[in-house]
Amino acid sequence: MKFCILIPARYGSTRFPGKPLADIGGMSMIKRVWNAASSCVNHSGIAVATDDERIQEHVNTFGTAIMTRIQHPSGTDRCMEAYEKSGMDADIIVNIQGDEPFIRAEQIMALVSMFESPDVQIATLKKAITDESEADNPNVVKVVTDVHDKALYFSRSRIPFSREYDTKTTYYRHIGMYAYRASVLSEITKLQPSHLELTEKLEQLRWLENGYHIAVAETHWQSPAVDTPEDLKKAADFLSNPQ
Repeated sequence: MKFCILIPARYGSTRFPGKPLADIGGMSMIKRVWNAASSCVNHSGIAVATDDERIQEHVNTFGTAIMTRIQHPSGTDRCMEAYEKSGMDADIIVNIQGDEPFIRAEQIMALVSMFESPDVQIATLKKAITDESEADNPNVVKVVTDVHDKALYFSRSRIPFSREYDTKTTYYRHIGMYAYRASVLSEITKLQPSHLELTEKLEQLRWLENGYHIAVAETHWQSPAVDTPEDLKKAADFLSNPQ
């Protein structure tokens, strides 16, 4: 089973323009993501999918960057264009967000390993929430799964809602990494935005609304994503004192 890794990296973030080039401990964020991807074994290729020549120029000093259209509504769409342009031949395409500088190779391989089951179409990760405040934080996406570890729903709200405030309820945050069968990636990028997706601003709800299954594996590693300039301080602190 061949897999490739694509890293969508957009320059024009509303909250943090130029984010992939931000310096974290003497290394750009996008290079840290690249290094994590490169530590995986047996992949058939890695590339950064970008819309900006500054990112392309930087990435080409240590790896491969593929220019894509600016207008893509999501990283998934950007990955599809990059895959088509790359000439890579893979059964599984892994999408790693360019703002996750401390991901681990074992998380990537956990995604890939799920496709040993032939009925897996899309795979992603979850982690148990240990800070109660995160359950009500709309910037922390929550996920609930069925008994077969398939996603039932993703939400920015607290799910499931504990009607009697059961303190034993475990909430899970979604870790925003995906892997797709190549044929499924081609299909889902042709779908129109759905009602739930537009309501929650979560692209994975489009896939669920259209009947696709998302397998979810649990990870015990969580590191800070970088969404705003203020998050760089958290990232620097994490780098000096990883949990």
